Amino acid sequence: MGEGTPNIDRLANEGVRLSQHLAAASMCTPSRAAFLTGRYPIRSGTASPSNLNRDFAWLGGSGGLPINETTFAKLLQHRGYRTGLIGKWHLGLNCASRDDHCYHPLNHGFDYFYGMPLGLLSDCQAAQTPELHRSLRVKLWISTAVLGLLPLLLMVPRFARWFSVPWKVIFILALIVFLFFMAWYSSYGFVRRWNCILMRNHEIVQQPIKEEKVSSLMLKEALAFMERYKREPFLLWFSLLHVHTPLITREKFVRHSKYGLYGDNVEEMDWMVGKILDALDQNHATNRTLVYFTSDNGAWLESWAGVAQAGGWNGVYKAKTELFVSPEKAENRVIDGRNLMPLLEGRVSHSDHEFLFHYCGIHLHTVRWHQKDCATVWKAHYVTPKFSPEGSGACYGQGMCSCSGEVTYHDPPLLFDIARDPSEALPLSPDNEVLFDSVIKKIEVAIKDHRRTLTPVPQQLSAFSTIWKPWLQPCCGTFPFCGCDKELDIVPTAL
Repeated sequence: MGEGTPNIDRLANEGVRLSQHLAAASMCTPSRAAFLTGRYPIRSGTASPSNLNRDFAWLGGSGGLPINETTFAKLLQHRGYRTGLIGKWHLGLNCASRDDHCYHPLNHGFDYFYGMPLGLLSDCQAAQTPELHRSLRVKLWISTAVLGLLPLLLMVPRFARWFSVPWKVIFILALIVFLFFMAWYSSYGFVRRWNCILMRNHEIVQQPIKEEKVSSLMLKEALAFMERYKREPFLLWFSLLHVHTPLITREKFVRHSKYGLYGDNVEEMDWMVGKILDALDQNHATNRTLVYFTSDNGAWLESWAGVAQAGGWNGVYKAKTELFVSPEKAENRVIDGRNLMPLLEGRVSHSDHEFLFHYCGIHLHTVRWHQKDCATVWKAHYVTPKFSPEGSGACYGQGMCSCSGEVTYHDPPLLFDIARDPSEALPLSPDNEVLFDSVIKKIEVAIKDHRRTLTPVPQQLSAFSTIWKPWLQPCCGTFPFCGCDKELDIVPTAL
């Protein structure tokens, strides 16, 4: 990572660096579902059919990671491990009422949960530009303003004595405008209060979060969990809120990095990683603990703060990155992940993954083929986004690239050998690659085989599942006057 990340560098230098590290999705919810289950998000219904809701947008929604999915936490829990999740969840909460907690981490194999059941948004910081459905909210404001003018315009001919519009008509129209405004503002006007909450197990302890303290509180909880179970086998998933907008960073790290606020945020994350590693050293558990450092996906290139890029950078790589791995064996269930222990132990040079299918929502965009016993890695693009501006490598005009609609379809697909061309700058063709036709045929056979394993499942990111529902909204206090702070204001100075 660089001079400012000694602890992450220590993991890289003393451990195994995985150079073919792939994401199951470029968004938090589907990639986290895949990471926990070892299954493509489309199998659990956490792949979105639309461009609008590709993550769970509301804690008051009714979608989530289905309880019949088997997570690695659940498997380890059954084998006697103490399991804890500290940090971000973002895989749903309630089904039918605001307290049923059907998708809660404690129903997915975790004994203990402390953190944000949704995740960090720029909306969680009052001074930040709203992130959630930003373009839709602009349209709703404009629509409300235009509709609000209609009752006023109808009053003009009445006062000008041209003709008389009944007051009843004007009143009914004004009421319709007011109801339209309340219908959307009751959710979008209170995103910080509805989504940005902190929970301990089933209890809400802050609503909304005090964003400047949440990282320190989570680190304290993570260290306490490790101390509590240091003599037992434990799984701790410390799901940090860092390197995600709004880049909330403690004062001691602000202006610490030469790379600006994003660099400051990375350096604070590295410091927190160091605290976890120090705790393992102090408990003499380093040599018997697997530490796995990864991101749920890569950079959000379209996120900027003024002239500075706030969402990170992916270097030469086109895809967001994560490991798609599974320690699982589940009966009557297709597992897409593979056991990576032989790779981590140095007994093989690459994993058993041969074909990997990259979905954007429910749409298959790309297939990657890592040939067995061969260094060649082929990548075929059947669909690519329409970057804006053209050639920029991101969708700055839209804020996020579309999965369908504003995309380009390729027949034959674009093909790259990313072992030789990791930046995907040199597309191959039958003219410059003798294996082009045979590679494409092999990939298409793999696609057909893969699609035969898919079965219909409930769509957790459908319009109905993702829409905000007042009766599902978690609330500390009496709805809609939700709000509380049950955490101590003092954070130990050691943190």
